[in-house]
Amino acid sequence: MFKKLKNKKGFTLVELIVVLVILAILAALLVPALTGYIDKANQEKVIAECRSVVMAAQTTASEYYGLNKDLSESGNQDSALAQIKTLAEVPTTKDNDNKDVPAWHYQITIGTANGENNVVTKVVFDDGTNMVTYTKDSTTGEGSYSKVSKTDSNGNEGTGKVSTSTISAS
Repeated sequence: MFKKLKNKKGFTLVELIVVLVILAILAALLVPALTGYIDKANQEKVIAECRSVVMAAQTTASEYYGLNKDLSESGNQDSALAQIKTLAEVPTTKDNDNKDVPAWHYQITIGTANGENNVVTKVVFDDGTNMVTYTKDSTTGEGSYSKVSKTDSNGNEGTGKVSTSTISAS
């Protein structure tokens, strides 16, 4: 009878438990590291999306400046926002009435920086869950991005939620 048990091939229960414990330890070490990489990638994504809005806004502002259109007029602001939405390839989502609405919202400020007119001096960008602010230094003309902050549906964290897209000229 003992010969029959010794000839059986396979793993014992202890060996299987040891392997499972080792796998659990490895998973416990890897999950936080992977989560950190995912968070960093999401922050970089928000900055890249904001950068595309900044570039679209600067392109539009330069075009309007060349055409002698005043961005402080509401009619020009509406058409400029539509052009920025197209150039930045703003994604859309469905609202409660099943209508397409922009998924991103931003507040764009056009002003003077480093002696140049019609320059994008500030953009507050919100993709629905994260916010970032782009500012251009008025003396050096260098732009910088703030730290990405999370926002909830009420805008309780960070600098507040951007609910609509606007453009203003100073």
